[in-house]
Amino acid sequence: MTVQSTTPGAAAKELARREHTTSQRIQHLLHQHPALSPAIILLLTVVCFTLVNSRFSNPAALSLLVQQTAVVAALAVGQTLIILTAGIDLSVGAITILSTMVMATLAAENGWPAGLALAAGVVLGLAAGALNGLLVTRVGLPPFIVTLGTLSIFTAIALLYSGGQSIQNNRLPDLLNWTGEGFSLGRFRITTGVLIVIALYAAVGFALSQTAWGRHVYAVGDDPEAARLSGVRSRRVLFSVYAVAGLIYGIAGWALIGRAGAASPNAIVDANLDSITAVVIGGTSLFGGRGGLLGTLLGALIVQAFTVGLSLAGVDAQYRLLAVGLLVIVAVSVDQWIRKVRS
Repeated sequence: MTVQSTTPGAAAKELARREHTTSQRIQHLLHQHPALSPAIILLLTVVCFTLVNSRFSNPAALSLLVQQTAVVAALAVGQTLIILTAGIDLSVGAITILSTMVMATLAAENGWPAGLALAAGVVLGLAAGALNGLLVTRVGLPPFIVTLGTLSIFTAIALLYSGGQSIQNNRLPDLLNWTGEGFSLGRFRITTGVLIVIALYAAVGFALSQTAWGRHVYAVGDDPEAARLSGVRSRRVLFSVYAVAGLIYGIAGWALIGRAGAASPNAIVDANLDSITAVVIGGTSLFGGRGGLLGTLLGALIVQAFTVGLSLAGVDAQYRLLAVGLLVIVAVSVDQWIRKVRS
């Protein structure tokens, strides 16, 4: 009878091998399901902040959290489309504000019918996004430079057009204020704006997952040259992404009026950073070709949950910003690690 012995060196190697195998499995799992990591983070966030302050998870607080998330979540839909193609949009907030001020001014100052004013604002968002797309696809400028420039241009136009003045909701027709109305389910209140954002996620999510256009968006983001060689009209797809994003920003402008109770040229000043943060934390790769809208929605909720939770915990605003910044760095680091997955 023989006794098999294991040397300390062999045991250490076996332990390292098992840890490496476990790491690879996690890596593959997160690569296949980009929304998994933000879902885990959101769950832990809710549990931790509820333990710190039980008011965090009561229905009234959660409904307010969802309402506060709605506008950024809507903007993050368009931002996700652009980041999926390895681009970025810094003009997201400026386009939204411009659309908001145009629809509000036309209705309140110029006497346009509410439906026509709303349509004009949404179409303007579409046109602004299309302009970004033309500069990227036809002129060949980098998305960062294009949207950095149009950020200033659209902001200036909005301020000049509105005279820097806000328009309160009591001067606006019911249709423009409609996104701020809602109904209650017990102590949980849902606004029309939230329902519109959910519809946006459903429609764009369906387009990304079930249509040829969606597959082409992922292909262009993953490798534009390979997509072109396989017959995908890369420039046309890229242009359509920016145009659709602009359309979404225009709709988000309508939701913003209902949420803010006014049309203001100084609203959502951090929209570009907030939308990018939601997309990155939601698991969409900044290098394109990987991610999805479910993760983006979770990312937007995580950012708002951190803000509300830390506020209820009595943490200063500076430290709340610090926490969100750390979240972004961790999210990008995880994305880099996931991208190294081996098939």
